[in-house]
Amino acid sequence: MLDTPGSTRLTSRRAWWVRPLWQEKFEMYLPIEPQPTNVKAWLAAATAVENLGGEANNVVIDIADPLLEDETDAQIIRVVDSFLRTHHCNALNGVANTIFPQSLFDQHGPDQFYRAYHDRVFPRMKTITRDWGRYFERLTSWKKLVNNKVEVINPLDDLVTFMRGQISSDKKTYRNAYEMTVYDPGRDAGKGSNRQCLSFLSFKLTNDNRLLLTVMYRNHAYIARGLGNFIGLGRLQAFVAGQAGAQMGSLTCISTHAMIDHGKSSKGDQGQGWSRAEAIALLEECRSLMG
Repeated sequence: MLDTPGSTRLTSRRAWWVRPLWQEKFEMYLPIEPQPTNVKAWLAAATAVENLGGEANNVVIDIADPLLEDETDAQIIRVVDSFLRTHHCNALNGVANTIFPQSLFDQHGPDQFYRAYHDRVFPRMKTITRDWGRYFERLTSWKKLVNNKVEVINPLDDLVTFMRGQISSDKKTYRNAYEMTVYDPGRDAGKGSNRQCLSFLSFKLTNDNRLLLTVMYRNHAYIARGLGNFIGLGRLQAFVAGQAGAQMGSLTCISTHAMIDHGKSSKGDQGQGWSRAEAIALLEECRSLMG
């Protein structure tokens, strides 16, 4: 079979991590063959970006089941999590929680979930981070001008409520009316750093009420954030599906700029970060677990 866009796969017996010839001609668009799980999608996408020298634009990856995790996935999750902890960076759950704080939802349930986050969790976050880790805050608290007055709305709750009503209605269901923005010109425009990487989320309902989620990243650090992002997005998607009465569908991620991030800095008495060689070694170790 000829190498075509999307042929970087984890399911082939050939050396799938070797850079296909077609990639040299698709520098502005890097499609990755759909993968069954978050872990396999992350590894396939990171490998493709690595093969292009560690940086790529418009990387597109589809994850068939963002909640599925087999034993190999679990092994790779442990390896990546250990790597991040050893290098004094946010662990996978910490990254995932910026998008959806699963343990908080498990503890409080849907009725008290938002209040617990905004009354207890978010005030603590503001004292220990600058503007990092606030995706869920942006998804659940947004200023809106209503009758010349500024009101604070909860976009996520509004989306879930609207979708639930559509699914339960006997009338025609709107299937493409569920959008959420994270990018805020008032906070993000003009900043070169310390700004959001996740920019936009689009939920879609299929004819049989499966929930699809497509997200767009301004910038995507695949080592520090990539896998944790996929995990968090899958949890958010499952939350929306569960609360709205939909079934889980696929997750599609468009990284308009992706990189195999590396670099070291000082943090107190601890060194933080990793070299490019260490990042490549991590990916090689993860690939070896695939067999």
